[in-house]
Order: sequence, then structure tokens, then C-alpha cells
Amino acid sequence: MTNTSFRRRRIVPVKTGFGPKPMGAAGVIAALCLGSALPAQAGDDGGSAYVVLGEQGAAVARVVTAGPACPVLTVDGKRRRMRLRAGPATEPQRPTRSAPALSKPSEFPVSTCELVVGRGVHALRLAGRKLPAPKLRYDRIVVIGDTGCRVKASDNAYQACNDPARYPFAKVAAAAAAWKPDLVVHVGDYLYRENPCPADQPGCAGTVWGYGWDAWRADFFGPGAKLLAAAPWVMVRGNHENCARAGQGWWRFLEPRRLEAGRDCNDPADDARGDADDPYAVPLGGRTQIAVLDLADTTNDAIPATSPLYAQFRDSYRKLDALTGQARDTIVALHHPLLGLRAEKDLTVKPAADGIVSVFEAQNPALLPKGVSAVLAGHVHVWEQISFSSPHPSQFVAGFSGTQEDIVPLPEHLAPGASPAPGAVIDRFSSWVDGFGFMTLQRTGPRTWSVQVHDVDGKVRNRCRIVGRRSSCDLAQVR
Repeated sequence: MTNTSFRRRRIVPVKTGFGPKPMGAAGVIAALCLGSALPAQAGDDGGSAYVVLGEQGAAVARVVTAGPACPVLTVDGKRRRMRLRAGPATEPQRPTRSAPALSKPSEFPVSTCELVVGRGVHALRLAGRKLPAPKLRYDRIVVIGDTGCRVKASDNAYQACNDPARYPFAKVAAAAAAWKPDLVVHVGDYLYRENPCPADQPGCAGTVWGYGWDAWRADFFGPGAKLLAAAPWVMVRGNHENCARAGQGWWRFLEPRRLEAGRDCNDPADDARGDADDPYAVPLGGRTQIAVLDLADTTNDAIPATSPLYAQFRDSYRKLDALTGQARDTIVALHHPLLGLRAEKDLTVKPAADGIVSVFEAQNPALLPKGVSAVLAGHVHVWEQISFSSPHPSQFVAGFSGTQEDIVPLPEHLAPGASPAPGAVIDRFSSWVDGFGFMTLQRTGPRTWSVQVHDVDGKVRNRCRIVGRRSSCDLAQVR
């Protein structure tokens, strides 16, 4: 279908970038896109507050507000006016991955305000509330992923969003917040309520849907509020946040970099720009860093060398290689499990990221630069860990924090020869598919981490240890 068949007049224009005029402070609910959000209170305007970490760990405090003005943020006792990132708008209906009848314009009756506060900040306050300030060292890290409630017509998947037991992200977020993390890493896929819930599905009856603020609030900002308020966040983009899905909200709310016209996913003609971003690194202290890759717009098939996507991923690899020179140890965070496995309906086990692997392998047979010790990802709706006897870093998958779990779980034992990539020889494999939860990383020394897998109540269901590139778990099975 042509782009013109979907275009409609914009009702309220979006203002992007940093507005030239600071706004006043009425009716605010803060949303700091560096990873800390405040839950809505009685009498709020229905917004959210959080802090997001970007390049070199720079902290961006953000507020999503229905009020008429951006608020004042107090930074180490000094009042600073937040600036407008994006104003209220109803975007014209654009082509999405859903049928036109199951799509609609994205309505954003809220403003996103922000302020870059840097790394050396000690105290942040907004409307009398304390926000989590960035640190110079992060030792306690929560990892979650795939958190939205799946309502998707093309998959005939209608998760019971109205049942906290079947959509437990709020409970997972509360349990993760109680662990008192220094940092939260979300490995992508925040919004899943893409289509209307059919009348014969009482579990999701009446839920909001689409890609506007109401769906973002229901799927992420509402249930994730306690965890958003607990610590700064590193936000990884998932395939559900591509331009043909929830990309407009991704750029408004979560992307740490500046919002620019042409990268906002509003016009399908600009999707090539809106779906691509360069890697960046967040220092964790102790000569360790997390490198974030935006490779969510990919395919399960090998990518031809003539494809623009091949050139984009090759460029991302080279920039990642350069980033690893900034630290002794690098943990890579991306959405698709570069060295992970997925189960097919016929019970066979397949590589989880063939498209990315086909490009990275051409740059380096070990797929990732030498300085990378571990990979954090989601996309596959389970928790899994893989360590290798070949020179590949350990892979952890944490796509089990709220979204309907995969119908076919990974097996307890892998068949001989199972591998996620050419030359990758599995030494240790562990998975936990009995329910939803979150993963934690606790630094125990240089290049060593204690890993725990928690269920929705915070109970530990598996324990692992990372030493350099190798990892092992209590429940790990030697292939």
C-alpha cells in the first residue's frame, strides 16, 4: 500500500528537539528517560517520571506530562528548567505491520520534557520528589525484557492483560525494585498492545491498543512505575519499537539521544533514518562498560552483502569494536540474542539471530570484539544462559518479564551439535521457562559477576557466575 493512502492531516504539530522557550511548572508528573520513573499519584495529570542513561553515561531526566508547561528540576540544589522534547500531537495514520483496519493514528496528548544532568550529579528532585541520580559506579544491575501485554491479531495472540497472574509485569517490576538496583537494563520490546481485543477474549476486554500514549502508559509506564523510580535505566530498542510499530513512542519517550525531525518515525519515507542508530557505551566503573546496539530492525535470514541493512550492521560492528577500546571489559546489550537459541514448533532448536550473525561473522569469526565478555538480550520469551568453549562471550537472554511466553520452550538438554552460530561450541547451557521474572547482576570483582534468576515474587530460581567470557549456572547442563 502506498504511503499516501494512510496520510491524514496532523491535528497538533509535534515540536522536536530542545524548545527555544522554557516552559512553566504546572501540573507535572515526571518521567526521566534515564531510567527512573515516578508512579502517578491521585491528582496528577497522568504522566510519568524517569531517568535514562545515554552516551558515556550521561543522564537524561525526562517527564511525560499532560500539563501546559515543562517543570523545574532541582539538580544538586540548583533549579533548572526542563526543555521540551516533543509536544502534544495526533500523528496521521501511517503504514504499520498490522492491517489498515487494525491500525489507527497515534495520539500523544502529552508533552515529553527533558534535561541532560550529566554523570557527577548527587541529588535530583522534581515537584518535591526524589529521582534516582546517576552514579559513577554501578554494581547492582537488574535486567528485564519483553514486558508488554501481547495483543496481536496476526499471531492470534491475546494475552489476558486484565489478569495480573497472566500479565505480571507490574509484579515483576515491584519485585525487581525491592532488590534495590543501581541500574536497570531493559533489553527491548516495551509495547505489545498493537491491535483491538476481540469480543470473544475476556482476558483483554477493554484494553487500550495502538501505538499512542494510552498504550505506552498501559504497557510500560504504568506497570513499570516502581522500577522506573528505583534507578536509572539503559533502554535497548526492540523490534516492537521499529518505525512500523511503536517507533514514534520510542523516539518521544525512551531513546536517550536528541529527537530530530526525520528520525521520529512519523513519515514512512524517513524510516531508514528512524530505524537506525549508532552504538554507544555506558560506563559502569571499574573499567567496565555496557555497549548498547540498536539492531532491532533485522531478519531471521542471512542478510545479503548488497543490502543496505548489511552496510548498516557492518558499520555498527566497526563502531562497537572502537568502543571496546574504551574499557577493559564490555558487556553488550541488544535485543536479538546474537549467540542465543530459540525453539521451533517442531521442537527443533535454531539460532535466534541469523541475520545479525551473517554480518558480524564476516567481520569477525568470533562474532564480537575480543573485549566483549557477555551479551544481554531478549526477543526469545524465556530466560537462558549459554557459555562456550570457543572464543565467544557468554550469552544471557532475559525476555521473560511480562510478555506471553513462547509456546515451545527450550529443551532441558540440547542435542549434540546445537549451536547459535558457525564455530560457536557450547560448553554450558541453562534455561528457566517455568514463568515470568527478572535477572540480576551483582559485581563481585574485576570481570566477575554473580547472576541470579528471580521469579515474579523475587524468589531466586537459578544462580550463575560470570568469570571473564565464561559462565556457569547451578542448573546448567553440560552439553
